[in-house]
Amino acid sequence: MSQYIFKMPDLGEGTVDAEIVAWHAKPGDQVTEDQLIVEVMTDKAAVEVPAPVSGRVLSVTGAPGEKVAVGSPLIVFELSDDSAAHAHAAAAPAPAAAQAAAPKTAGVAAPAAAAPSAAVAPGTRAARVMTSPANRRRAHEAGVDLATVAGSGPGGRIVRSDLEAAIAPSASPKSAAEAMAGPQTTEIKVIGLRRLIAERMSEAKRNIPHFAYVEEVDVTELESLRQHLNLSAPKGTGSLSYLPLVVMALIRVLESFPQCNVLYDAARGVLVRHRAVHVGIATQTPDGLKVPVVRNAQVLGLWEIAAEIRRLAERARSNKATREELVGSTITVTSLGKLGGIASTPIINAPEVAIIGLNKAVERPVVQHGAVVVRRIMNLSSSFDHRFVDGYDAAAMIQALKEFLEHPATIFIPTVKSP
Repeated sequence: MSQYIFKMPDLGEGTVDAEIVAWHAKPGDQVTEDQLIVEVMTDKAAVEVPAPVSGRVLSVTGAPGEKVAVGSPLIVFELSDDSAAHAHAAAAPAPAAAQAAAPKTAGVAAPAAAAPSAAVAPGTRAARVMTSPANRRRAHEAGVDLATVAGSGPGGRIVRSDLEAAIAPSASPKSAAEAMAGPQTTEIKVIGLRRLIAERMSEAKRNIPHFAYVEEVDVTELESLRQHLNLSAPKGTGSLSYLPLVVMALIRVLESFPQCNVLYDAARGVLVRHRAVHVGIATQTPDGLKVPVVRNAQVLGLWEIAAEIRRLAERARSNKATREELVGSTITVTSLGKLGGIASTPIINAPEVAIIGLNKAVERPVVQHGAVVVRRIMNLSSSFDHRFVDGYDAAAMIQALKEFLEHPATIFIPTVKSP
């Protein structure tokens, strides 16, 4: 018998440590190579870490919420003699992997005293169940084996409704008195993506003097155009929402307001103005808020932007988005969709200096040319970094965006430059 010490992998350039989100193996468990053993979170991404070898878990380092330095021992395995040779091979250096792939492993095999160990058939591997880290945690807490759950998502992926259906039958009916028995509060440790979101939001709100500006926009014509484009779109094309149209209009507006397509490098005290428009799309996922990025949106057409938004949103929600797809935005658009409310005060996605929020579009009576008519109205809620964007410029930018959205044909007309 021998021991294999698996160290915290290098999960990306500049990563010095990672937070333990959830353990899927504990001391005494017998695991097989490629079986999910732990979920970790860096300041850039969530990563599922598989077992590099087959063996019995002797010890683990770090409880959920604690951080482990890259290169420090993470988990110790006891190997059978047949597995020891493979462990030495696994310890060889490997290139850094992308977020979507298995992370680079680091491990060393060391001799240990013989001890009883459960037998594992050579070459056996645990089937990887496709689901999100949040669903894995929920299943673990409920004592549900995900291997027994049928997935209805793409490729058999287990979605939240599948898991809830599997958990529900095990719950026995309780009387009101029984339901109220026991602890009346539950403590939830703030870890993983939720901790990262909390830290970033707090830092942005604390360090950035937000200037909020809300404007009412008549999107009646925009809605008419949207419906027309959806009806005339080729079969199989996804339905067009307001979001890609707003992104198209925003690209046009930034031609005149380049000071809002900027990143603030606080360490150097420099504003980095970008010619390319990399639009962050705030996306709610089962694991929390993520901001995938539509890169070089200024060279894409309307349908290309719409398709890219759908693709990135799905990858973010299924926890497949790579680090490159989640960083590098120069301005962010956020929408609460049907829950959009009347107005909101979005928090700037630092180091950006502006964020545009879409609120709910509703039909309302308005006065137009002396008569009361029904129009479709939507508010734009925006926030700007008041250190670098003056209130006048912020208001002028939103007014320019309003002009494009109220006359949507102009979004597609090239700017006429003065001779």
